[in-house]
Amino acid sequence: MNNHIDQSDRPPAAVAVVVLNWNGRELTLDCIRSLLEIPTPGVEIILVDNASRDGTVDAAGAEFGDRVTIIVNDDNLGFAGGNNVGIRHALEGGAQFVLLLNNDTVVDPGLVDHLLRPFSGAPGVGVTGPKIYYYTPADQIWFAGGQVYLARGTTRHIGIRETDQGQFDDEREVDYITGCALMARREVFETAGLLDPSYVAYYEDVDFCMRARRAGYRILYVPGGKVWHKISASTGGQLGRAKVTRKFKSTWKFFRRYARPWHWLTIPFFFGADVARIAFLVAGGRIRNTENS
Repeated sequence: MNNHIDQSDRPPAAVAVVVLNWNGRELTLDCIRSLLEIPTPGVEIILVDNASRDGTVDAAGAEFGDRVTIIVNDDNLGFAGGNNVGIRHALEGGAQFVLLLNNDTVVDPGLVDHLLRPFSGAPGVGVTGPKIYYYTPADQIWFAGGQVYLARGTTRHIGIRETDQGQFDDEREVDYITGCALMARREVFETAGLLDPSYVAYYEDVDFCMRARRAGYRILYVPGGKVWHKISASTGGQLGRAKVTRKFKSTWKFFRRYARPWHWLTIPFFFGADVARIAFLVAGGRIRNTENS
């Protein structure tokens, strides 16, 4: 059951921004402050709280009032489940576009305008995503589009850890957009479905984009849109065994679902190499056994 707070009578939003929070009060407040600087008309900010206990809901209500719609979940529904609550609310309210945004981000004021533009200028576009930087250093790229390698059983963020020198300034079609900052038109959700909550963590976004592509939609990386990501700030910045385990499980689930029989001739070699790499990091103490990681 979800408790809806701050349900004033608004006209339908053209764009609904869904920010999911779980015990990330200061991160979430910073994120929303940056969203409120966006001048684009017809934008609704929806804060979905996954049963936090850190006062986020009260703080957001006190600071932002009726400028933000707040939905409080009775339980922690995870990344997919929590975001789906916000997506459903946005679609039921008539939003034509939904932007999923991590709470540990801040955005450029032109973000929404940049992500919206390709939908009217390029045929068949269903999903768009921005260039995402590390928060520090602010010119180091975290995401410039995503690629899926079915024959390897791997995915990758294009440009990760590269200093931005304009090398990824061309708009282009990619395999996926990260759920850190992903905009989709409502028809994509209606046709391809919402995020799959059976992924405990990770790959929900890749899976969604794969389904969108199979439904005939194009996925575009839009470098004019810019976001800065406080990487892993909400989990203390540690690479823990629990996090690695969840990621392996989601990786296995995704490639079991989408890889073709011939891909399994090569996937075990790459998967085995990754297991060996992780084992080396564990042995060296670079991955800790932390539940909050």
